[in-house]
Amino acid sequence: MLKDIQVLNEKETRGGFGEGIYAAGKANENVVVLTADLAGSLKLGPFIKDFPNRFVQCGIAEANMIGIAAGLTIGGKIPYTTTFANFSTGRVYDQIRQSVAYSGKNVKICASHAGLTLGEDGATHQILEDIGLMKMLPGMTVIVPCDFNQTKAATIAIADYNGPVYLRFGRPKWPNFTKEDGSDFVIGKAQQLSEGTDISIFACGHMVWKAIEAGRILEEKGLSVELINIHTIKPLDEAAIIASVKKTGCAVTCEEHNILGGLGESVSRVLSSNCPAPVELVGTKDTFGESGKPEELLKKYGLEAVDIVSAAEKAISRKK
Repeated sequence: MLKDIQVLNEKETRGGFGEGIYAAGKANENVVVLTADLAGSLKLGPFIKDFPNRFVQCGIAEANMIGIAAGLTIGGKIPYTTTFANFSTGRVYDQIRQSVAYSGKNVKICASHAGLTLGEDGATHQILEDIGLMKMLPGMTVIVPCDFNQTKAATIAIADYNGPVYLRFGRPKWPNFTKEDGSDFVIGKAQQLSEGTDISIFACGHMVWKAIEAGRILEEKGLSVELINIHTIKPLDEAAIIASVKKTGCAVTCEEHNILGGLGESVSRVLSSNCPAPVELVGTKDTFGESGKPEELLKKYGLEAVDIVSAAEKAISRKK
């Protein structure tokens, strides 16, 4: 039951990245960190202090940072690039496509401050298209962890994962509820948070917690909810999606991202080919964001628990 999931504390997912990159650096001397003038925001202080010779401050030159990272892989290094999600993708897409993805370089593109929950910095910084941009690149792995612990686990795991990776996480403090040791995180393997028979809810990132809140409301209404955390958008755990919807007969997807090109479209593609069923997509609707408090923006753009509940009830009604 979703009511049994306990919040350990509230922490920033970018803080999980900071702890994770320190642990990865401590375990593997080939781990190198590059940043585009955002060491503080990405919580790189401990790494810089203990491994100064493996840190590169590139300044506000994101394209150059990607190029340097691609070059470092030739010498066997494992470079992690760090900046805001908007600057990690939209600003440097050509460099990522040509120098990293096309060349199959072992670069880890680590992107903080993703989505609407960036807040007051507004539309120019709140990228809502990055999952789509990155998942379309051949050979690119795309990971969107849900909380502090899972972000830390993912940051450590990608050091041993061969090939380019896009790791997306956020800015604000957020409920932290997954296992502290990260044992419930495996790249490419969906995390099932509850079993149910009436509705499948697939979520990623910050929206996993919103989906938990929505699932609790639905359970109070007597509905049986199967909630699955799709932390790896690519490679997608298609088997988990198909198995779930074969039981429930309908689904909702939840993402802090445009429904065009995101998790919802990936899930819909899998279901349309293997297990056709009603699917409702919760995400932003072909729009840019704006300045505001994170929770206010989530409410305005339809990314709250009540919106997921409404989508679930609609999907169930379509099934019937």
